[in-house]
Amino acid sequence: MAEPWATLGIDLLVEPTGPGLRRGLTDALREAVRSGRLAPGTRLPSSRALAADLGIARNTVADAYADLVAEGWLTARQGSGTRVAMGASATPLRQWGRELVPPSGTAPHPRVPTRPAYDLRPGSPDLASFPRTEWLKAARRALTAAPYQALDYGDPRGRPELRAALAGYLSRARGVRADPERIVVCAGFAHGLKLLGTVLRARGARTVAVESYGLDAHTRILAGCGLDTDPLPFDRRGTDPGGSPAADALLLTPAHQFPMGVPLHRDRRTAVVDWARRTGGLVLEDDYDGEFRYDRQPVGALQGLDPDRVVYLGTASKSLAPGLRLAWMVLPPGLAEEVTAAKGGVDMCGALDQLTLAEFLTSGAYDRHVRATRLRYRRRRDALVAAVAARAPEARVTGIAAGLHVLLRLPPGTEQSVVQAAHWRGLALHGLARYSNPVAPVEPVDALVVGYGTPPDHAWSGALDALCAVLPG
Repeated sequence: MAEPWATLGIDLLVEPTGPGLRRGLTDALREAVRSGRLAPGTRLPSSRALAADLGIARNTVADAYADLVAEGWLTARQGSGTRVAMGASATPLRQWGRELVPPSGTAPHPRVPTRPAYDLRPGSPDLASFPRTEWLKAARRALTAAPYQALDYGDPRGRPELRAALAGYLSRARGVRADPERIVVCAGFAHGLKLLGTVLRARGARTVAVESYGLDAHTRILAGCGLDTDPLPFDRRGTDPGGSPAADALLLTPAHQFPMGVPLHRDRRTAVVDWARRTGGLVLEDDYDGEFRYDRQPVGALQGLDPDRVVYLGTASKSLAPGLRLAWMVLPPGLAEEVTAAKGGVDMCGALDQLTLAEFLTSGAYDRHVRATRLRYRRRRDALVAAVAARAPEARVTGIAAGLHVLLRLPPGTEQSVVQAAHWRGLALHGLARYSNPVAPVEPVDALVVGYGTPPDHAWSGALDALCAVLPG
């Protein structure tokens, strides 16, 4: 009995054209390589499999492959099959038995930018420390226990298992008053902020007050929802929430201000909640790295002071990995339904990842991972502080009590030159100016925002050497 075509090899879309099957197939394959549709290194189906797919003789495919190997478009090796030649592109190595020479005046291929030797940009954890083994164990347990209905479209708020696990964890570890019915899972913080911006605008809001220092991507998201953004004053006690009385909502990072690195002063935490109660406004609390603190008691979530006026936003991007695209919102009563409707009635996050994270939380693996990485990051921070003090005394490190970055204050007028020198040395580094709102009521400060989460352990000492080499003094 002939073997069905559907069981053979790998798929390849190719349509022989022109007179004769062999020539038509050869021309079609050559054009697929020349146009870049088949990239160098791509493995092709066996001659038997492709012949079955196309309904032609196997020898016809084998002869076409042989022609293209002779021309230099393909390579064929025992045990590794037939592949597109690594040098194959718009200009083949050989064609019809002769070398091809690029026409005179052809511009060389543009140089592809190389990755930096060291990366000290803030915003990312050490991806090499992602707990692969424990995550796989959690995924296996979660998938084994999951009912088949869990693989359906599901509740747009997110999997109930994850919302229940988050409610318990956030209450215990962050002081959040969370009801699983008012938790909405989203595909990252930016997705959550966009949903909130959409709902606020539909409610008639016009202005969201933002911090003077922060990510411009957040203001762009809010602007895309039709909302104006008004920067708040900033001083040694953090953001001053009384600086924009006409705002309909405030977007804050109260536990660890990004990028200045200070917590919101306790008096101002109270003032924020008072403002929300008095005006009917909402506070959007970005708790982006609340688990990582080193020299102080944990700062509880602002949401615990008034769950009816504060929206809590958390994410797995800093504690685990941004590639998971998992975040969550704990919403006041009534707002959960509006945010869920804004999602379009569809759960935007994969059910399997949600089930795995739920198992990771309830099994205690998440707590163990956070504690282990907290210790690793603290050692890195200590090494950074010591190296700067010993080798660059003109720089001053601040904002070190928590988080995954420090603020490295520089002598006036040196920020731009240091960032440029770092670029020349292959060190990815951001200055504070990158995170300053251009219309904010603050004095300019020369500083670097140095992330110590990104480099893997083996690269940390080299990254420190590269940093100290570009600092003044």
